[in-house]
Amino acid sequence: MELEWLKPGAFIGSIVFALIGVLVFWLCFVIIDKITPYDLWGEIVEKQNVALGMVVAAMCLGISIIVAAAIHG
Repeated sequence: MELEWLKPGAFIGSIVFALIGVLVFWLCFVIIDKITPYDLWGEIVEKQNVALGMVVAAMCLGISIIVAAAIHG
């Protein structure tokens, strides 16, 4: 009985796809941050804008789901 996830090819593939997913997520977040007319980090962290934080969190979840679905196929 051989476990599929213990194979080196499966492990390396998982790491590569995880890195690609994080890179695509980061790229999407940077693009959206540049599109918005204000500084997201300054609004959320410095000004404690909870509503914007929730919108950005929902956006992050949406992007993550899209990236995961694209990688999964």
